[in-house]
Amino acid sequence: MDFDINSLMQQAQAMQEKMKKMQEEAANAEVTGEAGAGMVKVVMNGRHDVKSVELDPSLMSEDKELLEDLLAAAVNDAVRRVEKQQQDNMQNMAGGFPFPPGFKL
Repeated sequence: MDFDINSLMQQAQAMQEKMKKMQEEAANAEVTGEAGAGMVKVVMNGRHDVKSVELDPSLMSEDKELLEDLLAAAVNDAVRRVEKQQQDNMQNMAGGFPFPPGFKL
């Protein structure tokens, strides 16, 4: 099996440029995490910065511990969605690059 090092280097450089662009886009992309059947919503960007929190008004009569649990669950949901989105983007970007067998992203 012959490798063309110049071609491989060009592909690596193109992938690096795509990676940089993808990281910029991911940092600005927003996802919404939810808990309590959508009664608590957390909007988070790709840098895991919480941009907003929305609480259903009916929750204002609930106890503090329930609100804390729902908020934590919504944040965790948003984090998982950000990570899933970034993982999907990495797999899509690397789809055409010839990684060695067994290489994992």
